[in-house]
Amino acid sequence: MNAEKPQSTRIEDGVFLGLVLLVTIAFAWVIEPFAAAILWGVIVAILFAPVNQQILEAIPRRRNGAALLTLLLILLIVIVPAIVLAMALAQEATHFYGLIQSGAINIPDMFNRFQASLPDWASAWLERVGVTNFATVRDMLTDGIASSFQTLAGQALSIGQSAMSFLLALGVMLYLTFFLLRDGSELVAMLDRAAPLRATPRHALMQQFVIVVRATIKGSLVVAIVQGLIGGIAFWALGIPGALLWGVLMGCASLLPAVGTGLVWVPVAIYLLATGAIAKGLILVFCGLFIIGMVDNVLRPILVGRETRIPDYLVLITTLGGIELFGVNGIIIGPVIASLFIATWNIVTRMRRPGGMEGPLADRTE
Repeated sequence: MNAEKPQSTRIEDGVFLGLVLLVTIAFAWVIEPFAAAILWGVIVAILFAPVNQQILEAIPRRRNGAALLTLLLILLIVIVPAIVLAMALAQEATHFYGLIQSGAINIPDMFNRFQASLPDWASAWLERVGVTNFATVRDMLTDGIASSFQTLAGQALSIGQSAMSFLLALGVMLYLTFFLLRDGSELVAMLDRAAPLRATPRHALMQQFVIVVRATIKGSLVVAIVQGLIGGIAFWALGIPGALLWGVLMGCASLLPAVGTGLVWVPVAIYLLATGAIAKGLILVFCGLFIIGMVDNVLRPILVGRETRIPDYLVLITTLGGIELFGVNGIIIGPVIASLFIATWNIVTRMRRPGGMEGPLADRTE
C-alpha cells in the first residue's frame, strides 16, 4: 500500500495545478484576438492532411516541401476563389442596392403587382389568417430589404477599411496551417501524452474529433457550394437580377436543415407564379425541388456518412446557437460541438457497458 502524500506535497501539487490553470487561461487570453484564424488553420490542416501525406509519399523526407506544396494548393483552390467571390458579391450587392435606390427595382410596385394578381381564394385565406393590412406588410418588407442591403454595404466597407486586419488574420492562419501540416503527427503525439485521460477514451476522442471535423466541413460546405452554384445558375438562366447574390444566399441558407434553400427560392417562385410568369415559376419550382433539394439528400450522406451524421433538428439548433455566440464561425463551430457532444456520450455509454470500450469504436482507435 502506498503511503499517503505529506501535507506539504499535496499543497505543492495543488499550487502547481493552479499555476497550470492560470498559465493556460493567460495563454488563451493572449491568442483570443486570433481565435478565428487559429480555428480555421486547424480545420484546414485537418482537411488537407491526407493531401499533404500523399505529397510526402511522393517526395519522402521533405516535410517542408510537402507542407509548402499543400499550402500553395490551399491558396489556389480555396483562398483565392473565396476572395474573388467575396469581392464579386460585395460589388453585386452594392449594384443591386443602387438599383433599388434608383427605382429600377421598385419593391413597393412589385408588392402591389403581387397583391393585385392574387386569386380570390388566396386573398380570402390571407384575410382569415389576419393578414389584411397589405400596406403595412409592404412597408415592412421594403424597409427590411433596404436595411439588409445597407448592412451588407456597410460590412463590405468595413472589410475594406480593415483590410490590414484581414490580411494579418489570413497570414496567421496560413502560417499556422503550414506548421500543422508539417509537424501535425508530432503535435498530435504530444497532445496525446499531455491529455489527462485514460488511453482508450483519449484515443477515441481524438480520432472522433478528426472524423467529425472532416465530415461536418465536407457535409456542410460542399453541399452549400453545390446548392448555391445550382441555384445561382438557375436564377441567371431565368433572367432574375442578382443571380450571384441569390446563389450565395442559397448556399448560406442550405446550412440550415429542414428549411434550407427554400428560404430563398420559394418566395421568388411564388412571386413569379403570382405575377403571371408561370413558365419561369414552374421551372424554378422544379429546380428547387428536384435538383437543388436532391443535392442535400444525395451528397450529404455520401460525404458525412451514417456514423457522424447528427439529427437535422440538432444541426439547426446548434447552427443558430453557434451563429449567436461566435458569429459566422458558429456555422461550423455549432455542429462540430454537437457532433463531439454525441460522440463523447457514446464513448461514455460504451465505457459503462460490461465489455468496456471493446467493439468497433475501440478498434478504430488502435
